[in-house]
Amino acid sequence: MTLLRQGSFQVDYIDAGCGPTVLLIHSSVSGNRQWRALIEALSSRYRVLAPNLFGYGATTAWPNSTPQSLYAQAMLIAALCEGRPGPIHLVGHSFGGAVALKAAELLGARVGRLVLLEPNPFHLLAQAGRTSALLEALALRDSVKCFGALGDWTRAAERFADYWLGDGSWEAMPPKRRAVFAASLPPNVHEWDALLSEVTPVERWRDLGAETLLVCDPHTRLPTREIGDIFARACPRWTLHTLCSAGHMAPLTRPDLVNPLVREFLDKSEAGQAAF
Repeated sequence: MTLLRQGSFQVDYIDAGCGPTVLLIHSSVSGNRQWRALIEALSSRYRVLAPNLFGYGATTAWPNSTPQSLYAQAMLIAALCEGRPGPIHLVGHSFGGAVALKAAELLGARVGRLVLLEPNPFHLLAQAGRTSALLEALALRDSVKCFGALGDWTRAAERFADYWLGDGSWEAMPPKRRAVFAASLPPNVHEWDALLSEVTPVERWRDLGAETLLVCDPHTRLPTREIGDIFARACPRWTLHTLCSAGHMAPLTRPDLVNPLVREFLDKSEAGQAAF
């Protein structure tokens, strides 16, 4: 574990390998440990940085007194990029995908390639009039915030796990895994604020200069399916790859499918530079 201290907060992150910089941004309720296999796959030719977002690991927890924003999470990523030569490649999963988009907006031309694995910028559902999908996402938010406020993290975790991992997932978890999952859920309360207070239109992210890979499962939950469709329609220059029935948590549950896609997409950038 490496620590970056800046102002009143600190970020803990994994730093492995050497070469062009790749930043891996984790999903909710997981932390940077979700990237262990991908770090191993990339570190032979990339400098891989995998931070813990606010409230995970030894990274400073988000204060309860103010709503979180994607901008704040993206500034955490930008802090890790200070002084590092470009291009910088960003890989984000779920909430980490939304953070990666905001970070790419902040970093601008410094970003070479952007990989979005089932990203969930839920505010796009409201902008696009995808009401059913938005209401489904809001119902999950309300469950997390309600039971979290009551201190019943087990109840909140059961709903969250069954939603993203599949019905019955909580019941199938061993007790120790349930305890770890529930203990990892509190930061998600603030992440809903970050996602739903965002106002960036899809067109602004469409026009980012980074080469972008969007990986989606057409059979996952309605909100992420709709977000994938929004991006596919609005961003025709992006590379779209579908992983049928791999699930929203495929970066953790099916690294055998996801990691080669990420590696291949990043390697194209390095091959192109070498040819030039």
